[in-house]
Amino acid sequence: MRHRKSRRDDILSAMAQGVVDVDSLAERFGVSASTIRRDLQDLSARRAIARTYGGAMLAHAVPEESLGARSQQHRDAKAAIAEAALALIEDGDTLILDGGSTVEALGRRLAGRRLRVITNNLALIPVLADAPGMALVVLGGTVRPISMGTTGSLAEQALRCMTADKLFTSADGVMPGYGLCEATLEQVSLKSLMMRQAAEVFVLADASKLGRAEQPFWAPLRPGACLVTDAGLEACDGFVAEGVRVVLAD
Repeated sequence: MRHRKSRRDDILSAMAQGVVDVDSLAERFGVSASTIRRDLQDLSARRAIARTYGGAMLAHAVPEESLGARSQQHRDAKAAIAEAALALIEDGDTLILDGGSTVEALGRRLAGRRLRVITNNLALIPVLADAPGMALVVLGGTVRPISMGTTGSLAEQALRCMTADKLFTSADGVMPGYGLCEATLEQVSLKSLMMRQAAEVFVLADASKLGRAEQPFWAPLRPGACLVTDAGLEACDGFVAEGVRVVLAD
């Protein structure tokens, strides 16, 4: 299953480079044309591509909203999720805090806790830099002004030197069977590395993010990850079926 997911991510990358017909994709990945057609059908179902005669084209991703705009959306839900996530943190933990408005809401609740925080979330630097009991490590790299986070090889190189007890991350969308979607390969590359470097993974996602697949790049969720959400249990059935733990925010 994971090999198939990886190939579909690679198909998206190949299509971004201009490889769009079934035969070329089949030759590139060493599989049959019928296998590629099934992959393309699946990618079309989650709106990552648009099928064409004999091939496909990348679907136009929905434009990203700025961090400031997203911070004003679903504020009560994000606050409830942040409170639920806060209860999962113990003094002395080393945390990785990813970018995003829900993770920022969690970070703003950490004052007074004895923690080490590793983050690429630039909005949290003035919040945590001089907080008593806080050791803050900022991941350098390329700044994405729209999300006020860093990505790229510098951030990844630094992160490979560190491990953490817990990762708190979010995404543009979360889908059972696929994981977390974002607008760029750099974002999902860093998220995937964050998941590898943390002993526990917590995904903070309000109900509007579940089943959302409006961006083309994906970071698969590893087994045993935990979804913290305000959505009802029924909306989480697909995640539970693949071994994801669910914490419901009030």
